Amino acid sequence: MSMMKKFLVFSSEFLADRIPRVCICSLKTKNSKLKTHQKGFTLLLAALIASIVLSLGAAIFSIAQKELTLSSAGRNSQFAFYAADTAAECALYWDVRSSAFATSSNPHTPIPISCAQTAPSVTVAASSPTAATSTFQLVLAQLDPAKTYCANVSVAKSKNVVTNSIATVIHADGFSTACATIQTDPQALQRSVELHY
Repeated sequence: MSMMKKFLVFSSEFLADRIPRVCICSLKTKNSKLKTHQKGFTLLLAALIASIVLSLGAAIFSIAQKELTLSSAGRNSQFAFYAADTAAECALYWDVRSSAFATSSNPHTPIPISCAQTAPSVTVAASSPTAATSTFQLVLAQLDPAKTYCANVSVAKSKNVVTNSIATVIHADGFSTACATIQTDPQALQRSVELHY
């Protein structure tokens, strides 16, 4: 038995010199050098992809914003034209129907007119022996139920002394906004219609 104890003691002492008690080490493999030098590659790739996606998103947003602005301007321009055309047709109707506007030979106070369910007041802006200009402002609420539009109309009549005929020019300026906000609305658009007869 003592021989066995001596042998175990001898073998443990022999092994203690040869094998370390705690082995904290990493074994070198064929690809270990490659992994050590490429530790930041994934982060770099993720940042590159994120920046590409972000720039694409910003470009798409910019295009969509410009398209929205263009479509809004087109819609406002269309309503401004409708307002101008409605006001010009109103003036034409009342001039042909009942000579509602002043002439050089008849500078009377214009008769009341009614267009688009409103009754604008007509004023004589200028009058001379050969010409007269009447103006009125028309508020249009029928074009769009959520908004009112404005139109300024002038009816200029001039007499030709040679032929003794009267030439009429109806000029209507339509706006894509209410009359009170024409000067202050940055998106206000103006379209004009002119009739000669």
